[in-house]
Amino acid sequence: MKNYDAIIIGAGACGLMCAAQAGLLGKKTLLLERNDKPGAKILISGGGRCNFTNLYTQPENFVSENPAFLHAVFSQWTVEDTQNFFENFGGIQGEEKTLGQLFPKSNKAKDIVAVFSKLMFETKQDIWLNTEVKDVEKTEGGFEITFVKDGKTQKIHSPKVVMASGGLPVAKLGASDFALRIARKFGLGIVPTAPALVPLTITGKDADWYASLAGNSIFSKVYNEKISFEENILFTHWGLSGPAILQISSYWRPGETFSIDLLPKFKMDTLIKQEREQGGRRTIAQLMNDYFTKRTVEAFGKFLPTTVKIASLGKNDAKLIVDTIHKFKVKPAGDKGYDKAEVMRGGVSTQELNPKTLSAKTVPGLYFGGEAVDITGWLGGYNFQWAWAAGYAIANDL
Repeated sequence: MKNYDAIIIGAGACGLMCAAQAGLLGKKTLLLERNDKPGAKILISGGGRCNFTNLYTQPENFVSENPAFLHAVFSQWTVEDTQNFFENFGGIQGEEKTLGQLFPKSNKAKDIVAVFSKLMFETKQDIWLNTEVKDVEKTEGGFEITFVKDGKTQKIHSPKVVMASGGLPVAKLGASDFALRIARKFGLGIVPTAPALVPLTITGKDADWYASLAGNSIFSKVYNEKISFEENILFTHWGLSGPAILQISSYWRPGETFSIDLLPKFKMDTLIKQEREQGGRRTIAQLMNDYFTKRTVEAFGKFLPTTVKIASLGKNDAKLIVDTIHKFKVKPAGDKGYDKAEVMRGGVSTQELNPKTLSAKTVPGLYFGGEAVDITGWLGGYNFQWAWAAGYAIANDL
């Protein structure tokens, strides 16, 4: 066995960046990955197109008990650094889509992974695939890692260990709670975890109504007392999905209600008033047909007076319509779980880590980065920017 400066567990975004940056700094690392290829989650992100950063990344775009923790990491590795890195080492130019989301112009996630494979080869970093790490023990000179490869249980020693094995989404890609188990073993605090950026389910008496709208996508403003997001929502057979729903899910807790403004670019009371001024001969359904699909209007007809002509619409009915369109209340039964979640909320507490190096304060030489840490970004490239920055910060301390 060679002597390594560090062993990195997990060849996801953070682990790959850490190995590549360590190589550029003249360090020798070994990357252990349980899958048969590196970057499994990168390859499926953005529908295989990989939204690799967001131009507007700020600590405020992250859910954490301490988002300010990110200032130290993001001051070392910026969005501009990410753009330059992929352009310089892979010829990848970013193309902005909606809301600052940056995709490779090729629209191929594999091009992102190829940058790391090339860099690791050029800087002679080692990677062992199909290798499952079972345990990490502290020793006098560093750490002993127990792993299974080719059906054999083996051990290897290293002065430093980087835990970049991700979180609980998505099991079929090899996700596990391994990083959290190791953190607990070494006495580090864990912020309770839950699926985030995840579709939400509706059960009970309203389930059939939501199912009747399955496939309908509506540009909406989804909001609660903490935050709001303006993007599409998607009605499904089991509840709600779409970008705005995934975003609010990170700020939702079981038992809570949130609201949806189904027509955020217009004011329903103004539209009704304008119709009245023109004689009010149309019905509410005819007015709504200007802005919603026929199926949506029919569904709302179950509890709104959509067949009434606007000229004869009473004040109470008008208020009911306005409130329903702009303050549509949703109380989900739950979420679709880790297998449908983009990321995990919670994780290793930032209080346990040095904000500049991401090393555990009480366990010198043990680092945590990426999804295992209590840093959860919004949808749209924010989580990748955190992973790249974390990998860079750790590599600089190895």
